[in-house]
Amino acid sequence: MKLSGCNLPGIIVMVFVMLSSSSTSAITNFNVLNFGAIPTGRTDSADSFLKAWNAACGTADSTFIYVPKGRYLVGPLAFKGQCKSSQIIIRIDGTIVAPLDYGVLGKSNNWFSFEDVSGVTIIGRGTFDAKGPSLWACKASNSNSCPSGATTLSFTKSNNIRINGLTSLNSQMFHIVINGCQNVHLEGVKIVAAGNSPNTDGIHVQLSRNVEILSTSIKTGDGCISIGSGTENLWIEQVTCGPGHGISIGSLAKDLEEEGVQNVTVKKTIFSNTQNGLRIKSWARPSNGYVQGIRFIDSVMKNVQNPIVIDQNYCPRNENCPGQVSGIKINDIVYEDIRGTSSTPIAIKFDCSVKNPCTGIKLQNVNLTYLNKTAQSFCSNVVGKAIDLVRPNSCL
Repeated sequence: MKLSGCNLPGIIVMVFVMLSSSSTSAITNFNVLNFGAIPTGRTDSADSFLKAWNAACGTADSTFIYVPKGRYLVGPLAFKGQCKSSQIIIRIDGTIVAPLDYGVLGKSNNWFSFEDVSGVTIIGRGTFDAKGPSLWACKASNSNSCPSGATTLSFTKSNNIRINGLTSLNSQMFHIVINGCQNVHLEGVKIVAAGNSPNTDGIHVQLSRNVEILSTSIKTGDGCISIGSGTENLWIEQVTCGPGHGISIGSLAKDLEEEGVQNVTVKKTIFSNTQNGLRIKSWARPSNGYVQGIRFIDSVMKNVQNPIVIDQNYCPRNENCPGQVSGIKINDIVYEDIRGTSSTPIAIKFDCSVKNPCTGIKLQNVNLTYLNKTAQSFCSNVVGKAIDLVRPNSCL
């Protein structure tokens, strides 16, 4: 069931934008230009952005921070709560650009980090341009001197968050991370990075509850959406993915003590030339984690390498897991109305744990082909059923 109370971002935006233009409203306005920001893209405006945030955070009224059109050079920033204001709207119409020296961001974990905040809404048609290609090139050269890179936009231990209409371009690492949050709504977001960009996951969700991701376009070099442990009540709808690694639950089983993933719906998605479509992935090692109550509904695959895949034997480079088996328990997974083309012969692959077989797997109205020919299914340690039309023929 779709989350209640989270489908009104347009109304929220309209109301607050109207209030921001009224001299009699209870909203307090803060324009970053008034705090010294320079919209030429050549002068560091980080301090001005932080001063605008501190002013808004310290005001008891609802507040509105405005970033007008222009280019703003900004280094790493941390926006921290607890704020006096219960509602902070940040409208970004300009382009926020990272320093040319990738090390300035690359040595930080995050570029724009929001920590322990509540009631923050980020709207507008603005862009975060992290200038990631120079760092990607460093990593491609196998140099040991490359920094790890920064996530463009992260929210940690935060509640009642809305992100609407922004573009994230060429992130050094992950584009958007939702970590330890509740009641988060992302809509109309555009994420763009090269298909060979390393570790540039579009949206990563972990340890979070009641999250919606709607009407979003993701082109990147890693997971379009990655879902980590401790995720509960996640709704994904009308997302286009490609290039990228698809929508993945996992990797799980990184740790023995790990929270499970449950109640996830992925609906009306399109995958184009991606490595995976709908994937569940866990390391082949002990864990008390689980995946349950997952619904994959109405997905179109266009030349996807692995349209439907569960991999519980993930062990890259044969490090830290040879000879072990996954402890993750996978149960109650539904694939319904999945159709399109696979770029490899095996369109459905369930490679589950010999110790903890996948159970409650259901395929219904699945029609996947390979080069206009019959595709194949692969099953190992899995129990489930096929209903109605299922192509390739089910091995459940």
